Amino acid sequence: MDQTVSLTVNGRRVSKSIDPRTLLVHFIRENLELTGTHVGCDTAQCGACTIHLNGRAVKACSILAVQAEGGEVTTIEGLSTDGSHPMQQAFRECHALQCGFCTPGMVMSAVALLKDNPKANEHEIRDGLEGNLCRCTGYHNIVRAIESVVAAG
Repeated sequence: MDQTVSLTVNGRRVSKSIDPRTLLVHFIRENLELTGTHVGCDTAQCGACTIHLNGRAVKACSILAVQAEGGEVTTIEGLSTDGSHPMQQAFRECHALQCGFCTPGMVMSAVALLKDNPKANEHEIRDGLEGNLCRCTGYHNIVRAIESVVAAG
């Protein structure tokens, strides 16, 4: 039996009837066609599906869509309409996106990290990215990108 879920996604109110077992990541990708949020491991280990739910970074593969009822979701598409968020710019400028698969989740985690700790140092950045896996890099450019946003204040 389907259940209606209503929430705000990227500033837009949505309401859809879904199977109550639908994971939030699949709701976002399949029901809303916002494919910037990636599905990596589907076990909350890689962080590719990281979004903001009520202002906090969460792994959307570990939450049922019905658990987000009434909440506010921001995906990578909602971070900025033209890719001009300072974190997105820094990732481009610092070459912090190899294949790009982890990038949306990494950016969303980094934005949440600096929201909580705007003066994060390298150690705090590396700790803050724990749970976001990048299979292409050694994280050096990713950390550099985040440090550049910290430096820009």
